[in-house]
Amino acid sequence: MESISVILPSYNEKENIAKSEAALRKVFETMDMDYELFYVSDGSKDGTFEEIRRVAKENSNVKGVEFSRNFGKEAAIFAGLSLASGDAVIVMDCDLQHPPELIPQMVALWQEGYEVVEGVKSDRGTESIFHRFFANSFYGIMSKLMHMDMRASSDYKLLDRKVVNILAGLQERNTFFRALSFWAGFKSTKIEYEVQDREFGESKWSFRSLVRYAISNVTGFSTAPLHIVTVGGMVSILFSIVLGIQTLIRYIMRDSVEGFTTVILLILLIGGMIMLSLGIIGHYIARIYEEVKGRPRFIIRSSTENLYGNITGEWKK
Repeated sequence: MESISVILPSYNEKENIAKSEAALRKVFETMDMDYELFYVSDGSKDGTFEEIRRVAKENSNVKGVEFSRNFGKEAAIFAGLSLASGDAVIVMDCDLQHPPELIPQMVALWQEGYEVVEGVKSDRGTESIFHRFFANSFYGIMSKLMHMDMRASSDYKLLDRKVVNILAGLQERNTFFRALSFWAGFKSTKIEYEVQDREFGESKWSFRSLVRYAISNVTGFSTAPLHIVTVGGMVSILFSIVLGIQTLIRYIMRDSVEGFTTVILLILLIGGMIMLSLGIIGHYIARIYEEVKGRPRFIIRSSTENLYGNITGEWKK
């Protein structure tokens, strides 16, 4: 019999564990297949993992692990991909902003032969105008860099086992799940959904964390910023040549530029471009430094008792 694993990254989501388990159990009771709900507590401080343990004792299909600290949502997703056992794996948020009711349709498309089923947002819910603009801008840039439309992309996806094995086997430490599912290729299709409102808790994404997330993913998936530095340098050189020729001509004609305003502006402009370029180059060097250290993406502190003989204290690449 076919089996489905559902990966639910959880960071301070104690109030949503039982609610999501009940909603998903209700969905799978209408489907003739085995399933597991795999919760990953990403260093939660509110008793999330204790709640996962409690729910796992009541439902043997619930499994979970707890990180030793907060490693981030990407690490939680890839921990789930590494440990889930299903023939297909669904990634979704445990706050139920991703509607569980779509799972039967996603599974049906998978059974038709699609290896990746992308959940695409038809509506972004109650996000602020500012947040919506920032998200659309970021995914618009990523779409151009990757030559794929990611503007409505989300982490709500179904992946066939072969796709899961490919992604889980990647050696890079800084990952971008949404983009990697595109990058992997395979036969894919899309299914639209409306983002649901959270009943408990609030979003863990601040503006600062979103900016860091965007910068990390753009530089992690493209060398375009480095090319922009090169283009900026060439434009600066051409501008300097034109300005130099103009200055020499005016000097020969005894009509030199008076004052230091132009000089000061040029110094500020060129100095700003140099510092920005060094910052971009430094960011790429920092990413290389993080990768060559070879540290694990995550460290598992404990797990539920029904998880493959218990992997407490181990870490997985």
